[in-house]
Amino acid sequence: MRILLIEDDKLLGDGIATSLKLGGFTVDWVETGEHALHALASEQFDLCILDIGLPKISGFDVLKTLRARKNMIPVLVLTARDQIADRVKGLDIGADDYLLKPFDVDELKARIRALARRTQGTALPEIHIQDVSIDPVSKTVTRSNQAINLTPKEYALLHELAMHRGRVMSKEQLSDLLYGWSDDVDSNAIEVHIHNLRKKLQCDIVETVRGFGYKIV
Repeated sequence: MRILLIEDDKLLGDGIATSLKLGGFTVDWVETGEHALHALASEQFDLCILDIGLPKISGFDVLKTLRARKNMIPVLVLTARDQIADRVKGLDIGADDYLLKPFDVDELKARIRALARRTQGTALPEIHIQDVSIDPVSKTVTRSNQAINLTPKEYALLHELAMHRGRVMSKEQLSDLLYGWSDDVDSNAIEVHIHNLRKKLQCDIVETVRGFGYKIV
């Protein structure tokens, strides 16, 4: 899952980004609303973590602009403001969830997983495809109750395809969601991960749509 973090506090932003990366998420971090809007208009993310108290362009204005552009990316708002009116305003203009500072990173991760489930239209924590089960909490995969040993990127690729089940994802889209700005990516990385996934899963849940990309049905 690729996340855009929008936070102007350098210490907090670095801490959140580091913790989420250690938790297996792909994270890109910007410090201003202007940079956030540019990134969200030009690149693909699964979720946005948005601080309200940004300089110049506030988090509220970023959120308003995002929704005005018909961008329905899930948005988790972070704020030190504990006024009910601020929370109501954020939710009413398009936020999907709210988390008050200070917060526990484990709670942040849990809320991210909950938003991902909501995007999929399910309340169940695990994703089941045929006899394959994906657990986003432990980031483990089993087939017929047998553990499948995947690398972090193989797991991330399988999870992305499962989250967009039924939709054809191009190599470029998958690469954008698996790798952040600071990652060095080989041109054939997605093909290699797909090959390894199929070999390890020993089933045909990942389909190739020639000329377009890959999908899970």
